[in-house]
Order: sequence, then structure tokens, then C-alpha cells
Amino acid sequence: MRSFSQFACFDWSGQAVARPKGLALATIDGARGAHPRLHWPDGGWSRGAALDWLIDRADQGSDMLIGLDLSPTFPFVDTGAYFPGWSDSPVDVRSLWALADDLCRDDPHLGASGFVGHAEARRYFRHGRGDVGDRFGLTGIGRLRAVEHHQRATRQANSASCFNLVGAAQVGKSSLTGMRVLHRLAGRIPVWPFDPVPAHGPLIVEIYTSMAARAAGLPGNRSKIRDRATLTTALEAFDAPPPVRLARYDDHSTDALLTAAWLRHVHRRPEFWAPEALSPHIARVEGWTFGVV
Repeated sequence: MRSFSQFACFDWSGQAVARPKGLALATIDGARGAHPRLHWPDGGWSRGAALDWLIDRADQGSDMLIGLDLSPTFPFVDTGAYFPGWSDSPVDVRSLWALADDLCRDDPHLGASGFVGHAEARRYFRHGRGDVGDRFGLTGIGRLRAVEHHQRATRQANSASCFNLVGAAQVGKSSLTGMRVLHRLAGRIPVWPFDPVPAHGPLIVEIYTSMAARAAGLPGNRSKIRDRATLTTALEAFDAPPPVRLARYDDHSTDALLTAAWLRHVHRRPEFWAPEALSPHIARVEGWTFGVV
């Protein structure tokens, strides 16, 4: 399996503002003893700035594995379509990314309101109590991707449906804004498993930050880190020293720091790149969360 010399994690956010407070980036070098580093531009990150950062990594040919904490697709395998019953339902992942960017073209800050408010698309989402689209799904949690079904069945994670827009577990807008960014990357950085692992240069993988927290020994119901001591202990599980003292220990920053270190620690495990449940069809239309086996 290919080795990387640098690692990064973006904790993502679908918040409809210029600089979402939940958007955070951390990196760590592959050298033993390297400290993880939080990158925090003045005023915080925007999704446009995150896109620019990714393009810079592509232009530089960075030897970097980059984790994005978002779902790059909607479910497809369960019904044979992303949006069954809709004539404009995309046939593949890149058409889905293009549709997300097109329907949201009037949204500032690479937002996603245009998609979830679209007359046809909105029928597939849960928007609020008493406001559930007639095509949301047959179960209360909504439709899930194959990897999300597998995560739940094996208790590796407890992912929510990307069609849910309600409460703390809502990830739909976060995923849609991520799809817009991936579309605008225009193939500059391969995205596993849709693309093969390149021999050199950067590579993007989907990650789930709570998996890193669990791997560090944090209990599932207390996976968020908000103090230096807990972060230091968690990083020790991945042979990483703590970063320089942070101005604040919010869980978005600590999620990014811990997951970047986790990526460095586990990225050469062959089973993470070839999980038994990942078929060629799933890899083509839905993708997979790195680390789920």
C-alpha cells in the first residue's frame, strides 16, 4: 500500500454563513514525533478558502492524504437511483456533484439551500417536524448508503441519513456543500474509492471523525474533546504529541487534530483500502468511509 508523508483532516460544516464555525483544518507530517497543527486563518475558514487550499495541494503535488468529514454521495444502491422517481436523478457520482453545484448556483458561500429547497429535490428530505418529504424513505431514519448500513450493523459507527436536515445529527447540507467543493475541484485531486489511488500527489478520502475518537479509546457517548488534557491523552494512542496550546478547545478543532493523527497512524492498513463489503458497484456510485471494514 502506498505511504504518504503528510496528512490532513477537514472537519466540515454545511452552515449557511460565510465562515462556518464548524469548519476546521488540521495537518500532521509523517515523521515520527511530528506535532499535529491546527490551521486557522484570520476570521476562520470559508468553504471557498477550503477549496483554494485543496487546489493548492493539487498544484503543489503534495504527498498528502486528506480526510473530509462529509458524505460525498447520497444513497443509490438501495433503490438503484439517488432520487428514485425523479427524471433528473443523476446516473453517477460526478453528475450528482454537478447537479448539486447547479441547483445551488445562487447560494452564497458554496451553500446548499438551493438544493434542499428545489421543488423536486426537497421531496427526498426531512426538513423539520411535520415537514417530511413524501420520498424521504420508508423508515424513520431515512435512506442510508451501503457503508452506513454496514457501520450500523457492525457497530463501527452510527451514521445518520444524508436526507435528514433536522437536529444535531443532520448531515445533508454538510454533504451537499462538500459535493459542490468536489465538483469545483474538477478532478484535480483523486477521491477514493471513485478513483484509483495515484502513485504520487494528494488523495482525498471520506472520514468519520468519531471513528478516530473511538480508536483513541474515547467512549461513544463522550467522543467530543474540549480540553487540552483529553486531547493529549487521545493523541498518545496514535503516537502523536499535542499541538501548541490552542486559543480554544472546541470539538471541531480537536476532531480535525485527532483525525489527522489517526490517518497517519492507520493509513497503511491494507484492510482499510480493500474492505470486504466494498463492491465495485458500491465504489462507483456511493463510495465508502475510510476505516470502515
